[in-house]
Amino acid sequence: MKFHNTLLALSFLSISFIPSTRAGEVEVLHWWTSGGEAKSIAVLTEMLEQQGHSWKDFAVAGGGGESAMTVLKTRAVSGNPPSAAQIKGHDIQEWAGLGFLTSLNDVAKQGGWDEVVPPMVTNVMKWNGQYVAVPVNVHRVNWLWVNPAILAKVDAKVPTTLDEFFVAGDKIKAAGYVPLAHGGQPWQDATVFETVALSVLGSQDYVKAFVELDMAVLAGDKMVDVFSQFKKVHDYIDVNSPGRDWNVATSMVINGEAAMQIMGDWAKGEFTAAGKVAGKDYLCVATPGTADQFIHNVDSFVFFELTDADNKQAQKALAATIIDPKFQEVFNLNKGSIPVRTDMNMSKFDQCALDSMAAFKATAKSNNLVPSIAHGMSTTSYAQGAIFDVVTSFFNDPKADPKQAAQKLAKAVKAAM
Repeated sequence: MKFHNTLLALSFLSISFIPSTRAGEVEVLHWWTSGGEAKSIAVLTEMLEQQGHSWKDFAVAGGGGESAMTVLKTRAVSGNPPSAAQIKGHDIQEWAGLGFLTSLNDVAKQGGWDEVVPPMVTNVMKWNGQYVAVPVNVHRVNWLWVNPAILAKVDAKVPTTLDEFFVAGDKIKAAGYVPLAHGGQPWQDATVFETVALSVLGSQDYVKAFVELDMAVLAGDKMVDVFSQFKKVHDYIDVNSPGRDWNVATSMVINGEAAMQIMGDWAKGEFTAAGKVAGKDYLCVATPGTADQFIHNVDSFVFFELTDADNKQAQKALAATIIDPKFQEVFNLNKGSIPVRTDMNMSKFDQCALDSMAAFKATAKSNNLVPSIAHGMSTTSYAQGAIFDVVTSFFNDPKADPKQAAQKLAKAVKAAM
């Protein structure tokens, strides 16, 4: 999912416009490598191969995403960028502002993107009125994944508030299960933190704090309460969580070791891959206190300026394929997310996706649709990094003080602005 904790792959695929006899090469940077994610990216590969095109992967040496982004920056500066890269949020604007990205307005106009994709999404994909990126999907981050069998065994109800979560957590822990499956990595800590923050702050103050970077809210009494509640959540995760990947945490819920997990709806891909059925084997509900709110994470690909004519044509073909309804349906069915197109037939989607789409549309109208901090949607990578440092340091220090944490958060964000 994140640049810093999943191995990125640089991929090559050759696609062409019919009836063109020459195939252009498209080099694509992406980081979808877990079970459900790998299956999702394979959908695009298959669609392209059915048209006679090919896809070739190779890994970037040096581990996590920082290495890959270093390679990307070096390539771009030297005039040899890939055709597309999986980049999102404010990073899109940064790359576009540096002049590296190409306009996709002709493809967008032909595909009617402005008519079928909400402005909340398209605004992020554009730079000075030009499409420079293509959205792939919409993830809801504030999901609580529940193993109902465990809750039934301990006579606990699905929590709808933070207080109810703590009550259920105590029962689950007493029965010998892990209440909350969690991977102790900065982005996962921040994922839990932002759901607690949304519950405590409400949508308006959440936006003030993490989009507008309002110092008064970041250091205020409500933020102290956020850290206090966040600290209590730590009591319900197991001691082996540090360094655990998110999908391993999901498997704990799937296998009956843990009762719940706070994670975006990409987790559903893991349940699906394990043959589990939504509403029966597992439940998907809004994280405690956020039933009428939606934290969004939109995956997207940016498209770089190229010189080769054939590769430019291939680039446009890739952009068109990503938004194609067929790809949107199959991809999102595998990924666990919902389509970016609001005109989709959702008959093949399960209840989790239907609930997500309904919440997405409703919160867009009620101003309760907010961007994810943890997944690079709410602010710059610099401010995000500062938030990660404070949040993870606090979460892993039993003696940390919530009031001091709020003050540290405001100072760290201010220094990163």
